[in-house]
Amino acid sequence: MSVKDHGWTTPASIHAQLLRLWERGQLLSAHISGEALFPLTLNVRQPGAASLGEQFDEVRRWIRQLEEGSKTAKGYGYLITWRDINHRQLGRNRLPEKVVFAEEADALRLINRTSEMRRFLQLAAATLHAFPQLSAWMGRRPMMVLEQASAWEPILAILQWFVAHPRPQLYLRQLDIAGVDSKFIETRKALLAELLDQLLPAHTITAGAVGARQFETRYGLLAKPVLIRFRMLDCRHYIGSMSDLSVPVTQFAQMQSAVERVFITENEINGLAFPDVPNSMVIFGGGYGIERLADIDWLRDKEIIYWGDIDTHGFAILDRLRAFLPETRSILMDRTTLETHRSLWGREERHKRYTGKLTRLHNEEHVLFHLLRDDVLDECIRLEQERLGFNWVMSAIQNL
Repeated sequence: MSVKDHGWTTPASIHAQLLRLWERGQLLSAHISGEALFPLTLNVRQPGAASLGEQFDEVRRWIRQLEEGSKTAKGYGYLITWRDINHRQLGRNRLPEKVVFAEEADALRLINRTSEMRRFLQLAAATLHAFPQLSAWMGRRPMMVLEQASAWEPILAILQWFVAHPRPQLYLRQLDIAGVDSKFIETRKALLAELLDQLLPAHTITAGAVGARQFETRYGLLAKPVLIRFRMLDCRHYIGSMSDLSVPVTQFAQMQSAVERVFITENEINGLAFPDVPNSMVIFGGGYGIERLADIDWLRDKEIIYWGDIDTHGFAILDRLRAFLPETRSILMDRTTLETHRSLWGREERHKRYTGKLTRLHNEEHVLFHLLRDDVLDECIRLEQERLGFNWVMSAIQNL
C-alpha cells in the first residue's frame, strides 16, 4: 500500500496546496496588497495512534518520503517542524507536525512559478506607475494580468489613449495607437471595459451600455450603424428607382413615405419573395431586434402587419412589437394555418422556448400561444414562415 492511500500529507499534496494558492492568485495579489504570506505554514495530516502501532513500517516510509521532499534534502522547498510523542508500545518518537516555507522563493521554485512571478512583478510595476488607481483591480485579477502578459504593453497604451481622449467619437479603426489595431481591441473588449471603468471619470461612461456589444456606446466611440432593410412593394413608391434598400435606423426614422401599409416579416427569403401590394412596403424584422423600430415615429401612422413563425418566440416578438406599435395586426399566425401545414411542423428546442407571460396578444393569438407553450397539440411545435405554401401566403395577403 502506497503512503498516499492513507490520506497523510505527502510532498505531492504539499505541491498541490501551493499550486491552488497560485491558481487563486493569492501569491500574486499579496505583492499588491502588501500582505505577508511568508513564512508560510501548512498543517500536516499525520497517522493516528492506532496507525503508529499497526503500520509502523509504513509510517517510517511516510516520514522518509516527507524528508526526501524537504529543503534539507533538495536545497529548496519546505522545512519540517516536529512534535515528540510517547507511544505505549513504541516509546518516544517524533512525527512531522507542520511544513514551513521560510521564503517565497522556496515555494515558487517547488511549483516552478519563479519566472511567472518575476514577469507579474514587472507588469505590476509598469501598470501601477502609470495608473496607481488600478491597484485594487490588480489585487483582484492578478491571473488575468499574467494571462495577457504578452499583450499587456499595448493594453496600457490603449488605456493611456482613452484617458487622454475620453469619448472620442471615432470608430475603432480610426484610433491612432502605436502597435494596436482595431482587431486587438475587438478581442479584448471585456477586459478593457473592466480597466476603463476604473480609470475614466463617471460622466464619460454611458452606464446603461454594458457588455462587449455595447463597448463603443459605453466609451463614446462610433459604432457600426444598425441597418434596417426594407422593400417597396409598389413601384410608385420606389426611392430613386430602387425597391430594396438597407439604411441606418437614423435615416429610416427621417424617411418620408406615402405607403399606407407596412408588413414586417422575419424570414429574409419571404421578404424578398413578398408579392407586390399597392401602397405597401415590407421590413425585414430581425427577430428580437424588432425594437430598433421603436423610435420610428412615422410607423405609428401606418397599418402595421406582422408575420412571424408560429412558435413561442414568434408570439413573444409580436407581443414586444405591440409595446410601441399597439395596433399591429398579425397574419399567418393562426391555428388554421398551423393545422393545415401539420406535415411541415418542426420542433423548438425545449430549453430555449419562451415560457413567460405575454400581455399584448389578441384572444386567438393568446390561445394558440398557450397551446404551443403547454404542448397541447404536440411537443415543442414550430412552424417556420418559409415552410408555408406560397399560394396559401398569397391568398392571405390578397384577402387583407
